[in-house]
Amino acid sequence: MDYEINFDTQAILPINNKSSKIIENDSEYIVNLDTLSILEHSCEYFGSSYEGRKEGTKKLLGITHKSPIIVEESRKIIFFPTNSPDNEKCIWINLEKIDKYYKLDQKRSAIKFKNGSILEFDISYGSLSNQILRATRLKYILEERIVKKEDILL
Repeated sequence: MDYEINFDTQAILPINNKSSKIIENDSEYIVNLDTLSILEHSCEYFGSSYEGRKEGTKKLLGITHKSPIIVEESRKIIFFPTNSPDNEKCIWINLEKIDKYYKLDQKRSAIKFKNGSILEFDISYGSLSNQILRATRLKYILEERIVKKEDILL
């Protein structure tokens, strides 16, 4: 089954190196692809490549490792990884779906999504905060450029 990330996608979690669990606002799916393949497929579905999106993040923010990715710019669908995307434990989170996040202990954190669901995982609060900050900066730059473009067209 191919799966395209959409506005309802909250998170993509690895099950093993060949399948992933997709969490949406009101449903969950198992997909027979690893998390990075789902990101790559979704970027292509929306007219770009994962590598192109990654390069765009590098040019906009100077980030080269654990880069947030603009999957689809018109709806501001931005995902960030919890680990290196090559790491089999990497979870991808949709920035727009986060309500709040908090520390569980030294090595674990949790995210509460806007629909009330909670996801706990092995990432320090500092690392999670940094990833959310990077994704937020990317969203801000994207929004600024969209506004500038609209102003030019008016």
